[in-house]
Amino acid sequence: MHTTTESVSTSPAERSAKTARSALVVGALGVVFGDIGTSPIYTVQTLFNPGDPHPVPITTQNVYGIVSVIFWSVMIIVTLTYVTLVMRADNNGEGGIMALITLVLRLGGRGRTAVALATLGIFGAALFFGDSMITPAISVLSAVEGLKVVAPNLSEWIVPMTAVIIVALFAVQRRGTAAIGRLFGPVMIVWFVAIGACGVRGIVGHPEILKALSPAYALEFMLGHFHIAFFALAAVVLAFTGAEALYADMGHFGRSAITWGWLGLVLPACTLNYFGQGAMLLGDETTVSAPFFLLTPDWARLPMLLVATAATIIASQAVITGAFSLASQAAQLGYLPRLRILHTSASRIGQIYVPWINWLLLVAVLTLVFAFRSSASLSNAYGMAVMGTITITTLLFLHVARSRWRIRLWILVIGGGALLFVDLLFVVANLTKLVHGAWLPLVIGVVAFVVMTTWQQGREVVTREREKDEGPLREFVDGLSDRKPRLLRVPGTAVFLNRGKNTAPLAMRANVDHNHVLHEQVLIIAIDTVSVPRVADSERVDVDELGRANDGIIHVTAHFGYMETPNVHHVLELLDPRRTEGRIAVDGASYFLSSIELVVGAAPEMPRWRKYLFIATSHITADAVEHFGLPRDRTVIMGSRIDV
Repeated sequence: MHTTTESVSTSPAERSAKTARSALVVGALGVVFGDIGTSPIYTVQTLFNPGDPHPVPITTQNVYGIVSVIFWSVMIIVTLTYVTLVMRADNNGEGGIMALITLVLRLGGRGRTAVALATLGIFGAALFFGDSMITPAISVLSAVEGLKVVAPNLSEWIVPMTAVIIVALFAVQRRGTAAIGRLFGPVMIVWFVAIGACGVRGIVGHPEILKALSPAYALEFMLGHFHIAFFALAAVVLAFTGAEALYADMGHFGRSAITWGWLGLVLPACTLNYFGQGAMLLGDETTVSAPFFLLTPDWARLPMLLVATAATIIASQAVITGAFSLASQAAQLGYLPRLRILHTSASRIGQIYVPWINWLLLVAVLTLVFAFRSSASLSNAYGMAVMGTITITTLLFLHVARSRWRIRLWILVIGGGALLFVDLLFVVANLTKLVHGAWLPLVIGVVAFVVMTTWQQGREVVTREREKDEGPLREFVDGLSDRKPRLLRVPGTAVFLNRGKNTAPLAMRANVDHNHVLHEQVLIIAIDTVSVPRVADSERVDVDELGRANDGIIHVTAHFGYMETPNVHHVLELLDPRRTEGRIAVDGASYFLSSIELVVGAAPEMPRWRKYLFIATSHITADAVEHFGLPRDRTVIMGSRIDV
């Protein structure tokens, strides 16, 4: 009997799994690597640009040094720090700085070190929002500016065309990252192959540039020309903008797909292009005006412009999806209000769309485009947000490595100290551009940080005041039978949503106190958001009958991960009929929500301006009926007032 090798070694299930993995890699190329993959368009140009506050003089030694510094910076920060190390610190498959914060708090509890690091992490998350605003503006502008080379007479249309492209990009976000990844993945493959080929073309003209692969050239440039190299680091950052998006988007595609995409295609292509641009500058200094596009053959410049524009649109996608993930996690952990979140994939729960964040980013990006009007102007503002987030991420990772994996202290001091030294060197270099635009991401980060910490502090105040109004749950339930006038129990099931197990729902208390009515079957459901991305259905529900004397009143704690959207109807379906004696009428249940009106009061913990900010922020809270998956025609909302 004859059997082919393929049929023996590869089953249909294995082939299907390989196809799925390949699809994830292609999708990751279309979403995750756009930002870092398009950095060759503007990095070298910015470094040697005479209009830069601290341009690097074009000499043979400087070209070797810059190309070597770019290569080794990418290797240290992207390949070593993120791909090799940080992406191992996942929270059940989810990445991003918010995942690190939850790990820090879980491992360190509420100790001073853990709380301080978590607060620093929130500032890093706030800086990422700044990056999410700057990246689409500079990426698309830099590509459309290729018109200056291809069709100089159309230069005045650069800003309007950029605006139109950006509006279109944000308009398609609701389709989801899976659909966008399938569309953009093949485009990015073409892009990386093209820039790699152009790089080879440049290297062939001056193959001696490959000597810059040696770290000796980077060290010689940094130590021998520190007065030039130090300022140059502020622009070298442009080579690895998007590194933080690799980690933030890990929940969308997984660590394996991102690692394969980076090592297999993105890193080689970008390296070849950087070396190709360096080789071209060695032969012709005048190409410094647009080294990326001039590296392309004359006949291919228009197609390259079109592909570059598509690639920079994709570059923006990386940080936009990262911002969606970050906002969702922040809301679930209590640092932002409950936001309306749409899940866009049935197979990857991490793929989401957050409308409020989407339109906020659109307005901010368009404002930056019309305010700065060129990628060169925006480049001065770019590095600060990136390096702030990267440095904080490294610090949090080192703490997790020590607490979670018990890495020896001397290894962390030496290895982690070296990584932090590199990060801080870039941070200090970017501070030299503070007056040239680096202030912008810091301002955005500070504003976002103040909003997030204000919301978290305000929630604590409201929770304390609300608990006073609600009173103890068991005491309230035990006293129902002794009420005068006698409480009327009507047929049916009532579901009251509550924050926890210790206090009585405000809506339930109001119904009893004012209407003197309660359903025969009562479910009090508390939604518990835990510090893991997802919870299995087998561990979803905890039931407490609240004592046999309290006939018909049951408390349910429903556990959801911080990446999940709570669904109360699904919780009811998971209840064991034996625990509820089969009396819960899921399909005909009535739902009761407590609505809180916030007013400025005398709470001493918050300054008055923060109280107004907290109340203003509360207005973006998503509709609770939709958020919890409740039937609108069977939901009753009862209000209460709380002073903050």
